[in-house]
Amino acid sequence: MKGIIFTEFLDLVEEKFGLAMVDEIIEQSKLESNGIYTAVGTYEFSEMLQLISHLSENTNISVDDLLMVYSEHLFKALIKTHPNLVEHYKDPMNLLASIENHIHVEVQKIYPEAQLPTFVLEEKTDDKMTLVYKSERALYMLGKGLMLETFKLFKTPVEISFEKINDSGTEVRFFIEKK
Repeated sequence: MKGIIFTEFLDLVEEKFGLAMVDEIIEQSKLESNGIYTAVGTYEFSEMLQLISHLSENTNISVDDLLMVYSEHLFKALIKTHPNLVEHYKDPMNLLASIENHIHVEVQKIYPEAQLPTFVLEEKTDDKMTLVYKSERALYMLGKGLMLETFKLFKTPVEISFEKINDSGTEVRFFIEKK
């Protein structure tokens, strides 16, 4: 997993819960990196699982809720550092429909070792879309949060629901509808 995911996560933890919480979750975790991350480095996903799990335990906030908060923070950071990824889109539906063929292609150029989820477009109209998320990491709530942030960026109301295709959450179908 790319280091930017870790550095932004720890920035969020510090911003929302304080530097002592950052130290606490790092101390509680068994991290090969010792909790030292660079944005361009690559780290084991298990480290992120430990950090977010310990944050959840220490704050009594569910991992899913933490991922939703983190998605807002991460989206803003990515847009700030890479505005070119979204600037030529006029509609959030078109941006989401282009995740695989444009956004992820560009992300791979910036972060060649990034292991990105797959989003399969099953159906799209002007106001509705069905996307299937696939990833061994089962971070579909982070995906949902990033989709919601996309619609906020375009100031477009949306309703996003989902169904797990499998119990582990490695495959999830999202139903996206403009409101």
